Amino acid sequence: MANDVKIKSTDLKVFYHDFQALYEINMEIKENNVTALIGPSGCGKSTFLRSINRLNELIEGTSTKGQIYIDEIPLYDKDIDPVNLRKNVGMVFQQPSVFPMSIYDNVAYGPRIHGVKDKAILDEIVEKSLKAANLWNEVKDRIKSPATGMSGGQRQRLVMARVLAVEPQVILMDEPASALDPISTAKLEELISELKNSYTIVIVTHNMQQAARVSDYTGFFLNGALVEFNRTDELFVNPRDKRTEDYITGRFG
Repeated sequence: MANDVKIKSTDLKVFYHDFQALYEINMEIKENNVTALIGPSGCGKSTFLRSINRLNELIEGTSTKGQIYIDEIPLYDKDIDPVNLRKNVGMVFQQPSVFPMSIYDNVAYGPRIHGVKDKAILDEIVEKSLKAANLWNEVKDRIKSPATGMSGGQRQRLVMARVLAVEPQVILMDEPASALDPISTAKLEELISELKNSYTIVIVTHNMQQAARVSDYTGFFLNGALVEFNRTDELFVNPRDKRTEDYITGRFG
């Protein structure tokens, strides 16, 4: 695997019972880049995203064939612990779900689960994670307040801080801005651009402008297949496949 390739899928197929959701996906995702997955609803992009941290397994009747590698380690080998894998591969969902506890305890939750008990170390992790999520200045004076009192945009950045607190290598985002207003979306996109210096990011988005703004590479999915994968500027300006062109120009989807 090339040095700058962080994630690689080979002949990946996913089935929900008898329904085939993904067909032989081959993709190489580069380290410290943002890769966007676009395509109409139900085309397989979220299924592919959840394959990277084996979340699909939590859905009854799901089976996976083929392989995904992170740093050349095969994720679907039987000796891989999915719980450890998910620590290494953080996930941000569409709806920012905060825990019904303080802002501090939300961020400290993951490190505590992984055995960090020392208050000074937890304080440091919480501050560092909130700063990395561009949230510290907004919440530092009310860090013991309930997280449920935060705005939607702040909640999504809190979820980001919670993911960062366990020091993952990869961050997956499933339409993270779909429930946010334009100002919160702009803040989140700015954050994504900053975080790619330290993390490899894969984002599913239905917003083509967002994909064009934040990503370095884009994959276009249709009916469970990867139709085209290329540098974002190339794919949007000069798509190789007619179906890609039709989708990004709004002829369908």
